[in-house]
Amino acid sequence: MHLQDREMTSVARLILYTSIFSFLILFTLEVDSGEFKRNRLDMEFVYISPGEFQMGTHIDDAENIEDEMVNPEPGVFDDESPKHTVTISKGFWMQRTEVTQAQWQQVMQNKPGPREYWQRDDWRKLPVVSISWFMAQRFIEELNKTDKDFQYRLPTEAEWEYAARAGSDDVRPYPVSLLSEYAWFIKSSGDEPHPVATRKPNAWGLYDTLGNAWEWVNDWYAADTYQKSTRVDPQGPAEGRSRVRRGGSYHCPLYQTRPAYRAANAPDTSYSVIGFRLVAEKK
Repeated sequence: MHLQDREMTSVARLILYTSIFSFLILFTLEVDSGEFKRNRLDMEFVYISPGEFQMGTHIDDAENIEDEMVNPEPGVFDDESPKHTVTISKGFWMQRTEVTQAQWQQVMQNKPGPREYWQRDDWRKLPVVSISWFMAQRFIEELNKTDKDFQYRLPTEAEWEYAARAGSDDVRPYPVSLLSEYAWFIKSSGDEPHPVATRKPNAWGLYDTLGNAWEWVNDWYAADTYQKSTRVDPQGPAEGRSRVRRGGSYHCPLYQTRPAYRAANAPDTSYSVIGFRLVAEKK
């Protein structure tokens, strides 16, 4: 091969490698910067990058939260302790809002929950409520039959808190004085649900992680979960009687409207304040 040919070949390889490297960098930046995807039901998902966070409530924080409570009971923070480092090793796509009534009706062809919510002018954008954990699983089952690109599921409890905190280790990702700008809770909601995405999103682009509707997660509940669970991608107890719900609702007082608060019910419970949001995974 002539020297000129070798030089041209080297240049061509350099251009090729540079192009591949640039593509990989661009792809990484797009995913890590909170890229959004939308499915056929107008569900929008944001990519949550892997990372570490502090899960639970520290004793110093507990003392401040007690000031928000009328009659705090001894041991009220036991199931949120100890505060500990958790690693989320894989990124995931999380729905930006709770599942809405319109999305539920399109998949399930029925109208759960209070009748008056379905008669409102803004009914399509309200979070669907009166959803049991079992009902959420049925919705997921039906949705998975129709989507060729993504597989859907409930988030784990750790994934949910990681996403709701959005990089914050404080009691809330924003000051109490600004909470009404981000959350529909009892002091801002008029004790009724509101259309999703009508408050500000958190730092990672998620709406209504606090307030509006409680959100089922996948985990079984146990009071001592944080004392026994793994610190990398925890999945919760292997069995139990109740499933965890997170985030609070339009009916909740201030002290419950925070990322670390844990509540649970039997999986067939369907209160008019409970809904859910989804995680999507590439098939």
